[in-house]
Amino acid sequence: MNKVKTSSEKSVSTSSRTMSLLSQLEKINLDSVLGEADNARYITSKILHLVQSQEKTRKEMTSKGSTGIEVILSTLENTKDPQTILNILNILIEVVSVGGGRRASVLVTKGGTQILLQLLLTASKDSPPNEELMVLLHTLLAKIGPKDKKIGMKARINGALNISLNLVKQNLQNHRLILPCLQVLRVYSTNSVNAMSLGKNGVVELMFKIIGPFSKKNTSLMKVALDTLAALLKSKTNARRAVDRGYVQVLLTIYVDWHRHDSRHRYMLIRKGVLQCIKSVTNIKLGRKAFIDANGMKILYNTSQECLAVRTLDALVNTSSLIMRKCFPKNRLPLPTIKSAFHFQLPVIPASGPVAQLYNLPPDVDDVVDESDDNDDAEIESEVETENDDDKDQHFKNDDIETDINKLKPRQELGRPIEELKMYEQFFPELSENFQECDLVSKEPKPFVPDANLGGPIVVPTAGEEHSAEANQSMKGVALKESNPLLTEEYNRRPAFLELPKKDSIKDSSLHQQNDQRNLLPSCQCLSQEIVKGLDRISLQNSAKNDQHYGIGCVIKKESKTSLTTLACSKPCEHVSPCGSSLFEGSSVQLGKLCCTGVDSEEEDSRSSSSGEQVMLEVSDVSPVHDCDLYIEMVKTTKSIPEYSEVAYPDYFGHIPPPFKEPILERPYGVQRTKISQDIERLIHQNDIIDRVVYDLDNLSSSVPEEADVLKFNSKFESGNLRKVIQIRKNEYDLILNSDINSNHYHQWFYFEVSGMKTGIGYRFNIINCEKSNSQFNYGMQPLMYSVQEALNSRPCWTRVGTDICYYKNHFSRSSIAAGGQKGKSYYTITFTVTFQHKDDVCYFAYHYPYTYSTLKMHLQKLESMHNPQQIYFRQDVLCETLAGNSCPLVTITAMPESNYYEHIYQFRNRPYIFLSARVHPGETNASWVMKGTLEYLMSNNPSAQSLRESYIFKIIPMLNPDGVISGKSTVIIMVTLVKRMCLCMAAASKRQCGTQMLMLPLVT
Repeated sequence: MNKVKTSSEKSVSTSSRTMSLLSQLEKINLDSVLGEADNARYITSKILHLVQSQEKTRKEMTSKGSTGIEVILSTLENTKDPQTILNILNILIEVVSVGGGRRASVLVTKGGTQILLQLLLTASKDSPPNEELMVLLHTLLAKIGPKDKKIGMKARINGALNISLNLVKQNLQNHRLILPCLQVLRVYSTNSVNAMSLGKNGVVELMFKIIGPFSKKNTSLMKVALDTLAALLKSKTNARRAVDRGYVQVLLTIYVDWHRHDSRHRYMLIRKGVLQCIKSVTNIKLGRKAFIDANGMKILYNTSQECLAVRTLDALVNTSSLIMRKCFPKNRLPLPTIKSAFHFQLPVIPASGPVAQLYNLPPDVDDVVDESDDNDDAEIESEVETENDDDKDQHFKNDDIETDINKLKPRQELGRPIEELKMYEQFFPELSENFQECDLVSKEPKPFVPDANLGGPIVVPTAGEEHSAEANQSMKGVALKESNPLLTEEYNRRPAFLELPKKDSIKDSSLHQQNDQRNLLPSCQCLSQEIVKGLDRISLQNSAKNDQHYGIGCVIKKESKTSLTTLACSKPCEHVSPCGSSLFEGSSVQLGKLCCTGVDSEEEDSRSSSSGEQVMLEVSDVSPVHDCDLYIEMVKTTKSIPEYSEVAYPDYFGHIPPPFKEPILERPYGVQRTKISQDIERLIHQNDIIDRVVYDLDNLSSSVPEEADVLKFNSKFESGNLRKVIQIRKNEYDLILNSDINSNHYHQWFYFEVSGMKTGIGYRFNIINCEKSNSQFNYGMQPLMYSVQEALNSRPCWTRVGTDICYYKNHFSRSSIAAGGQKGKSYYTITFTVTFQHKDDVCYFAYHYPYTYSTLKMHLQKLESMHNPQQIYFRQDVLCETLAGNSCPLVTITAMPESNYYEHIYQFRNRPYIFLSARVHPGETNASWVMKGTLEYLMSNNPSAQSLRESYIFKIIPMLNPDGVISGKSTVIIMVTLVKRMCLCMAAASKRQCGTQMLMLPLVT
């Protein structure tokens, strides 16, 4: 207890002593009595002793409400005694040396910067200046300078810039003095005007007298000089001065020398300082050119590769990578034009907007490589002042917060005359239905019971109110399956395209009736294994007009490629599906490539060798609303601007959704850096690059390499997007996406086919013309792949694949003019590596699960054919025709009236409308899958769905941009009319004064 008491008394004693000394010092300042200099010197020396020995004293002086700093600064401003000044400077240095930046900020807010600069100006007039005083002044300024945003402007106004610079020039050998002077110059140089002024006075040349080759002496001075030089070279004027004097080569030589001698990596900060100087000087075009001419790419590449093994040197590797990427010569994309490979002539060219801008571009403007800093010589550097920041804060308002409650109330009046809206009544035929001829659940008129919900809000039961038995039943199967026995049959029926007859069923399998009364052949004629190896395409030729049966025609490309011969054999084939006879009338449509190896050898060994025994491939989990043959019929009526003539296997087969949550891929450390280094190797080792075009949508007549080691690509099918493929290395390919039609940008969605692969080899794919500055591919997302071989093995699934996935800026760019007058934009690369599981498989890659326009039409037709018309009102209309001639479907879903009695019809016609729409942007395919689930739910027997139908009328536009979806585009270019038509339909519905709600499902990816 005595020890605790003694410690407490000592603390109180120290605190009271410090306050007593400060009070005495304040009294001396107020009295200004001559002869008090000795007392001030004594008091400040005592305070200095306390500050040096007691952390509590330092905290007390800068604590809130304390006047200690003010007293000290006042004494410093008024005293003329040199020793008192030195004592106070030492006190302030001790105070701000610890405690982070808060104490330095306190000193700045008390006006310390101005007092110190004035003292520096006064002390510089002495001849010679007091060295100790100059060291302490510069040390203190270097500590508080970063906390004072206006120190550069203050120093320039006071004339303190040249004082520090002259001290360095006159004392190059006095390292104790020039070290704090350089630290202050570094702080001054953060202001662009100061940096330019110092550069004119020769500070850049002065820095190169201090920095030099490897030496263990004065490493602290070397580090500060490099930091100062890096700050100075951020000024483009100083950077040009350094380039003109050949200092880029000098910096590279210094870096290599330190890299070679610093084998134990003790001077990493000095090596990083040299790289920071190179980074600053290469911000201008002349600096990048000098860097390339000095072989800087190879130097930094080699040194960074040597640093990869040491994790602590990552800062050097990252900075080197950043410099090399910046100096990599900008190239245009290897395309004849960045405009889309497909063009659609608009009936009317808009006066403004991106389409008008594209049409007004001069020819070949997109071939110009971006040189955005060509006008460096015309640069005007200006200082960015922050004096008015406080004033701006005072004028800031919460403009995004609505304070007028009246604006939040729904508008009661219409936005346009009713006469103008009457023309859209054609989209609401349900309002004029009398249901007299309909087979309703109850035809007998029932006594009218007033519905309390007609004039007020409609209460819709939630999922929590359902009976548990019904909930469990809905969880076991698809809701549509429960609603109709026809759907159960459809659900259990095996897809005909995967069905091959067994031995016992050959005799009685001549007929297979479907809902549309079309017959499928019970077996397919196929090719022997020798013929299959030569198979390149399955062409679905147009059958005879009077032939009602579906057959298969297998077209083989001969080596001469001059003619096509249709071959057939009676040997059963386990890999070919009995597909439809024709896709388009008057033309042939191909169903993509079929894998040549068939089923894996392990599975072949397990099969019976009996000639009559065959296998049946089952895919029982494919969606019951997917019908392969119906899909073919839908494709026939789809019109595409690129005039596609092929059908992708995934769209034809369908797919099984994953039964689990897709995991997020963990990216290995440093994978992006490794990919960037491999890209830089293209410039350094140009002889190792193959640079061979293997697929080109702009030049379809170009020959495709027939080598076994070259992958084959294709995207000429609905929703496909791949424009050009270039083989870079043996197993690496650069892929270029096609821009949106009538546009020169918007690249995100991709969907393409790959074949001719080998197993056990990692193939790297680089999509090199992406535009977004970041992507989910950097955060665990993987591209999707569909294997035809897996589909034939009863696993028709889209799966997330790929390793070493990353997204980064590359060295391709488009010109400022092509970018619409903005600064030229760089493209980005999606890169991923895939190892295929089957040799000579046919695989499809996509950004997200594809959902085509033909799939939507098939889905809607299946829903219409399977719904119960006594319970559900389902109607398909055409909102409008697209510019390409495709219909934009408009779906109406609600519950049928209970009877044709007046009150029930009245309740039907006065249900509120809910508008749903999806696929405004074609590349957002996940919106279509959400819409698909929404449609199936609304058509189901789920009690909540039934309540929704009885309470609302749903107007659904499941695909607002069919042309963009068909053409495989990412965003919207030619669908303004559709949006306008949809908005007018909403306005027409709102005239009923019964409430209109709208929900859009764009789901931005």
